[in-house]
Amino acid sequence: MRPLSLLLATALLGLAGCSHDNPAAPAAAPTGNYAAMARGRVDVEGGLLELAMPREGVIARVLVREGDQVKQGQLLATLDDAPARLAVNAAQAEQQQAQAQLRLLEGKLKAMRVRAHRLSAAAAAGAGDGQSADDAQDEVQQLTSERLGAQASLAQAAQKLASARYELEQRSLRAPIAGEVVHRAVQPGASVSASDKVFTLLPQQPRLVRAELNESFLGAVNPGMPAQVTDDSGQTQAPIAAHVLRIGQVFSTSTLEEDPLVRANTRTVECIVVFDAPAGQQLRIGQRVLVKFGPQGAPVKP
Repeated sequence: MRPLSLLLATALLGLAGCSHDNPAAPAAAPTGNYAAMARGRVDVEGGLLELAMPREGVIARVLVREGDQVKQGQLLATLDDAPARLAVNAAQAEQQQAQAQLRLLEGKLKAMRVRAHRLSAAAAAGAGDGQSADDAQDEVQQLTSERLGAQASLAQAAQKLASARYELEQRSLRAPIAGEVVHRAVQPGASVSASDKVFTLLPQQPRLVRAELNESFLGAVNPGMPAQVTDDSGQTQAPIAAHVLRIGQVFSTSTLEEDPLVRANTRTVECIVVFDAPAGQQLRIGQRVLVKFGPQGAPVKP
């Protein structure tokens, strides 16, 4: 029994030694020559653009579909604009009436000035009645005042017409920038308000990566530092060359970390990475990627 007891004691001591020599593994650190690593998400500057109709109403036409490339200023959809067109026609008629009234008064004023000049000349020569000359001058002043009123009415009519035309234009939605229609949420005949999002537009701008840089790596990453971007799922065949554009000034919690405990206790800073290779423009918006910064000691871009 004594040899068996010695054997068991030796085995227990060996197990105890193993348990003390292998503590819990620390958090993973950057591998190889890289200065840091971070998770990120593909985006464009400013993000996707949500578009709504400028006014509420009923959709009359939708001129684009999902996947269409649109130019800046291109018409996307229109509302029923019959009431707005009637308002424009009424304002045009009012402007024409004001113009006609002004032309009539200007004609009367021109004729009355000629008559007043002749009567004044005749009265000065003793060949006319002075009272008639004075009456003619009063009439000139009266017509001058009426002309000023007509000019003000014409200016008011012009403003009213411009306002009506602006409201008519607000029944149309145009692309504010060039891009791709990635989502359409409206059909002809649908009623919409000014807060309803009817299109989602992907701006025609270079892709970038919003990486969540852990606070422990802030001293190792600088603007201009080279980087490599790979698909977080591991499906990308080769890393895509990139470099650091800027590093944020605000701490926040991680949004890409899957473990809720780690996410709640991790402070990160947004790091903007832009692509050097055309392959980066093929990545999809919102795609999760892994960014490797470095290698350590590599020169930065000016």
